[in-house]
Amino acid sequence: MEETRDSPEGFGTPAPVAGSRRRFSLAVLLVSEVAAMSTWFATTASLAAIRAHVSLSPFHEALLTSSVQAGFVAGTLVSALLSLPDRLDLRRLFSAGALAAALANGAILLFPPASAALPALRFVTGASMAAVYPVGMKLAATWAAGDLGLLVGLLVAALTVGSAFPHLVAAWGGLDWRWPVAVAAASALLAAGLIRAASLGPHLPALAPFRLGNAFAAWRNRGVRLANLGYLGHMWELYAMWAWIGPFFAASFQAHGGRQAASRAELVAFAVVAIGAAGAVAGGLAADRFGRAIVAIVAMAVSAGCAASIGMLFAGPAPPLIAVGLIWGVAVIVDSAQFSAAIAELSERSLVGTMLTVQTCAGFLLTLASIQLTPVMAASIGWRYAFAFLAIGPLLGILAMARLRSHMRHGGGTI
Repeated sequence: MEETRDSPEGFGTPAPVAGSRRRFSLAVLLVSEVAAMSTWFATTASLAAIRAHVSLSPFHEALLTSSVQAGFVAGTLVSALLSLPDRLDLRRLFSAGALAAALANGAILLFPPASAALPALRFVTGASMAAVYPVGMKLAATWAAGDLGLLVGLLVAALTVGSAFPHLVAAWGGLDWRWPVAVAAASALLAAGLIRAASLGPHLPALAPFRLGNAFAAWRNRGVRLANLGYLGHMWELYAMWAWIGPFFAASFQAHGGRQAASRAELVAFAVVAIGAAGAVAGGLAADRFGRAIVAIVAMAVSAGCAASIGMLFAGPAPPLIAVGLIWGVAVIVDSAQFSAAIAELSERSLVGTMLTVQTCAGFLLTLASIQLTPVMAASIGWRYAFAFLAIGPLLGILAMARLRSHMRHGGGTI
């Protein structure tokens, strides 16, 4: 088999770990992840407030989010080619990324929302996150003791709460678009200092030698390749849903005649995104018990159904619309950690950080298309049908994970 996963210190094997140091380090990592990831949707959550002061085209609105994705792709590409997560101290790399994100978000406050500087600064934010999210996953994996799915699930839960947090700040901040941006910058600054208090776990592999070809191992290893294809299907849907669920609810509430549609939509959007944290943790627990492929397949089936059907409730009564949104918020993220955990288990141990970075790079590159297409679909065919095309991703992801499960069973393993 290509996969290497059964070494004495492998991620799937329980090992004695200093309990208090493990708990403290993981708690520090999770808080730092929430704080740093709040920068991701800082301007997206401010769109309603920005519209109250200046008119932006649908393309420019989408650019405020897709530029973050583009920056993340660029950052992860450089990081993967240089094997930075496998050659540098993870805590220092995380800290540097969070600090850069804090400075980039703070600088946004110096410019008007229609300025061309905003997409550029959002690009820098995304590039900085390349040193936060995949690096955090590897740091969590160093503490795994038979519970890798749960640990990565907790990290994805932290990412989910951090991504949702700006919507909550926007709901409180009213029509001042600066509040989510300022709070996100302060949070990232906190993360930059806090992460230095974390310790590295006992399963930290030896430093990988520098070879540009390291990144291409993601394609040569069939198990890793199939896990990445499943991840691409998942990512086609995830960030487009997170980015546009707020405007979708605002338009629906407005069409139904609701008052204060914008602030109400921000609260609902926060709930829909944040509830995914519970799904990520539950998915991690279920995957460690029943298998990563099964959890991913079930989650993507439910998520695809929600994407295809939620538009049918547009402009209708709020309760059923919110209910489907909450179900989608859980299902869309349940499987996320399992793609990363699969990569950590199936990759050569000295290249886990690089493989996780390659995975996120490819996934976020794909989100550029779905994020930009969603408002175009809404403008051309209306919000009632705009989300339906996102179901294509998880349906293809189901096929990839079914093939991975079959591949592993034929090789005498499980996933």
